[in-house]
Amino acid sequence: MRNSGGAVAAWPGELAEIELKLLAPQGVLDTLREMPVIVQHARNRGAFRRLETVYYDTPERLLYQHGMSLRVRRRGKHFVQTLKRLPDTGQPLTRRHWEAPVAGGTPDLAQLPADEVGGPMTGLTNDALIPVFATKVSRHVRQLDLPDATVEIAFDEGTIEAGARREVLSEIELELKSGNAGVLFDLGTQLLDVAPLQVGTRSKSERGYALAFDVERPAAKAEPVGISAGQAVDDVIAQLVGACWHHLLKNHAVAEKGVDPEGVHEMRIALRRLRTICALFRRDIPSPAFRAINSEARWLMQQLGPVRDLDVFIQATTARLVAAAPEVDLAGLRETVEQQRKAGYGALQSVLADARCSRFLLSLGQMVERRGWRNEIDSEALAILSQPIPVLAEKILCRLHRKARARGAHFRQLSIQAQHNLRIHLKKLRYAAEFFLPLYAPQGAAKRYAKRLARLQAGLGRARDIASARMLVDGIRQDGQPALHLAIGAVTGWLARDQIAMVKTLRKRWRQFKATPPFWER
Repeated sequence: MRNSGGAVAAWPGELAEIELKLLAPQGVLDTLREMPVIVQHARNRGAFRRLETVYYDTPERLLYQHGMSLRVRRRGKHFVQTLKRLPDTGQPLTRRHWEAPVAGGTPDLAQLPADEVGGPMTGLTNDALIPVFATKVSRHVRQLDLPDATVEIAFDEGTIEAGARREVLSEIELELKSGNAGVLFDLGTQLLDVAPLQVGTRSKSERGYALAFDVERPAAKAEPVGISAGQAVDDVIAQLVGACWHHLLKNHAVAEKGVDPEGVHEMRIALRRLRTICALFRRDIPSPAFRAINSEARWLMQQLGPVRDLDVFIQATTARLVAAAPEVDLAGLRETVEQQRKAGYGALQSVLADARCSRFLLSLGQMVERRGWRNEIDSEALAILSQPIPVLAEKILCRLHRKARARGAHFRQLSIQAQHNLRIHLKKLRYAAEFFLPLYAPQGAAKRYAKRLARLQAGLGRARDIASARMLVDGIRQDGQPALHLAIGAVTGWLARDQIAMVKTLRKRWRQFKATPPFWER
């Protein structure tokens, strides 16, 4: 992300906006717009606008599939078309877009730089487009002159409409005009103190597509973070934490909807990677910010955990048994677990919509923009932040590798809990290896080490899943249900067989990993 306002090209042309969206319950915008922080810093009473916008795409939703949206908005007597892209990796608040005036309410693609935009815009014609949904919004816009930045705040109330379907819209958009983007999070936190707002992780266009076509963007995997040897430690921390934050935001709505189980899984991965970053750096840079973020990330992981266990049981455990032994009747067991899963997702939706979750997401963005790990540390730690990353990276990797070898000593005798503790540590080592791999690539030794580490950690994860599944079925009541009793017996036996087979696999993978020399040793 950037610490300055979005650079604006000569209009019409490409622009970039840095914007934070907050969803508000109906009826609270009037209270929020009169908050002292807004009244005291606003230039004037602001402007009231009526915005009518139509979104266009091909019948096959070609633009949507490429992460784009195309709209034509009426502003008084004038019409403006805007083409937007989804945010780039590590910049969840920054969206590139192109604007151009049009004569009427339909797009004119000739006014957009197709070659510059690329993708589906090359060769796309006006007659290939159809209207797909519309928004009707009453907007109150005010310009805020704050100490570190100038921010435009927009209070939007209205509807998203697709045929006979309609969804109420009530939200606040904070757009950085100039200055430090950290101000957006400062202001967002103050607004959250007054009303139960939720960080908006979907744009109006994404909500419109979901309403019109019942489509949601799938869960998103973590993307590679390409650090380089010339970067300072401070910049690498910002890049890594920013990538985790983006990963979280992209999967928040997916997890909340509960349609794609991978949304919860990817959120847990993002949180685990974030906690790893805190653990990697806090020994040499003992910042309170790392402790605070790690604590909230741990809380959110705990909220996601039970639902993830149920998802794994339904998707993996029972599915594998059905494929291997179709004669076993698992219908009653699956129905029982599915009811637990639905209840779990209902509780999770409340957690993800809660102010504590929103405050965590805001504090994470604020930490990145303000470089919060610099606060309350001594001069020695500050000096480490200015050093090139390779020296600290090697120190971290050596420490984690030694600890992994120590935790895995006498591997055959490790208890289930000891294996679990080893797995958690190996995850830290694996993520650290992935983070720092670009400093050593394209060495074959680095890829071999990472691959064997990943296979060992995955095997230990499978062993943990087996243990969790056994606990889950042990807790299901069977009174007066013979079929359910038989199903539980079959699953228990299957899991015991899996556990025995996994013991042999884990021993082999541990030997392979132990024999693999660290790739950072020259």
